[in-house]
Amino acid sequence: MTELVKFEDNGHPEEEVKEMGSLNHGIAQANLTALFYNDERFRAITELSLDPNQLDLKQFGVKAKDELIPDICLYKKKQAHPKQARDIMKMTEMPVTVLEILSPKQSIDERLAKFEAYFALSVKSCWLVVPSLETVTVYANMADYKSFGTHESEVIDEMMDIHLPIQKIFAW
Repeated sequence: MTELVKFEDNGHPEEEVKEMGSLNHGIAQANLTALFYNDERFRAITELSLDPNQLDLKQFGVKAKDELIPDICLYKKKQAHPKQARDIMKMTEMPVTVLEILSPKQSIDERLAKFEAYFALSVKSCWLVVPSLETVTVYANMADYKSFGTHESEVIDEMMDIHLPIQKIFAW
């Protein structure tokens, strides 16, 4: 039996709209998370809600009201929170690195607006992963970035001293 579910538009254009992922988005997210699993320095956390309460997101043109949700956050393992009885719904401590993976219906400008907010929140580096082009652009700040494609052997984040094989990011 097939059930049709209608979603209601609640009229909140200023809130972040979570775009549906895609196959290539999911593959890149899973591969990146797996690659960071073996790095003893970082804990990779997917779809974590970050609390930017000390910042007005409207100044960046971000379509979010009270939270930012990157595809992947990297925390230094020594900064990672131990397991607690009550789960944390919204992190006030910012990650050191944020990775945003572009889905087919998302725009690069939307992601770059979020990067401005992340940098204002003291995130050290931001990655823009574009599965359709098999590229990764690593930002140390909005004016200092480097793009990597499949013609390179690895993605390098100099700020965080991260080196990942690019072929493994987009591999099936």
